Amino acid sequence: MSLVAFIGLGNMGGPMAKNLIKAGHEVTVFDLMPAACADLQQSGAAVAASAAEAVAGKEYVISMLPAGKHVAATYLGDDGLLARLDSSTTVLDCSTIDAETARTVGEAASAAGIGFMDSPVSGGVAAAAAGTLAFMCGGSAEAFARAKIILADMGKNIFHAGPAGAGQVAKGCNNMLLAIHMIGSCEALEMGARNGLDPAVLSEIMLASSGRNWSLEVYNPYPGVMENAPASNDYKPGFMVDLMAKDLGLALGIAEQSGVDNRMGKLAQSLYEQHQQKGNGQRDFSSILEQMQD
Repeated sequence: MSLVAFIGLGNMGGPMAKNLIKAGHEVTVFDLMPAACADLQQSGAAVAASAAEAVAGKEYVISMLPAGKHVAATYLGDDGLLARLDSSTTVLDCSTIDAETARTVGEAASAAGIGFMDSPVSGGVAAAAAGTLAFMCGGSAEAFARAKIILADMGKNIFHAGPAGAGQVAKGCNNMLLAIHMIGSCEALEMGARNGLDPAVLSEIMLASSGRNWSLEVYNPYPGVMENAPASNDYKPGFMVDLMAKDLGLALGIAEQSGVDNRMGKLAQSLYEQHQQKGNGQRDFSSILEQMQD
C-alpha cells in the first residue's frame, strides 16, 4: 500500500484514481470540480482543499491535466508542487502535453532530486475504467522502477520510452498513427458499402488480410458492426474528436521540431479539424466516418 496524491479527476483521471483505491492504496485527491472530488470520496478517497495539501507526505504524486501550461503552473516556480516535495516522492504526470514542457518539468524535478516521469496513457476511458491502460514513460531508470509499482495498478502495458519527454513523443507517434489508420479504415468501409458490401463482412475480410488494424479489430467505426464500439452508440465517447485534434496538434509540433515531413499526419489533422468545426468535437473520434459520407 502506498500513499498517493491524485490531481485531476476528469474522464481519465477519475477512473484511474478509483483503480488505485481498489488496489488498496491510500489516495488523496484534488480537482477544481467539487463534483469530481465528491465522486472519488464516495469510492474511498480523501479530498484535499488544494493540490499543495494533497501532496503533503505522499510517496507518489500523479497528475492528469488538460495541457502543458497547466502542468507547468502546477509543478514549477516557488509556489509549484516541486518546491514542496523531496526525494522520497515520485511524480508521475499522466497528462498528454507537449514534449518540451515535459522535459522542462523533468529537468526541474531532477535538479531538486525528485523522481519524475511523464507518463501519458493510451486506451481511452474504457481502458482507464478497466485498469488496462498503456503507459509510455519518460524519465530515469530509477524513477521508472518506482513508477512501475503504482502504474501496474492502473494499466497492463508499461513502457520506458527514454528520458523525460520521451513518453510524450511516443504518445504523439502512436496517436498520429491511430488517426491515420482510423481514417483509412473509414474510407475502405464506406467504399465497400457504396458498392454493396456488408461492412461487417468486409471488416472480417480485412481483419483476415493485410489491412488488419486496431481500428477494425477493437473499435470498428461503422455503426452496427461491433456492438460495444462507440459507432454503435451514436458515437458517444470514447475518445473525443476534440482530444484527437489536440493530440494531432502535439504530434505535428514534434514532427516540425524534428524536421519530419509527416504528410499523412497533416492530412489527418486537417480532416479532424474540419469534423470538429462541424460541431462534432464531443463525439467519438471514429465518427470521422461521416466525413466520407457527406
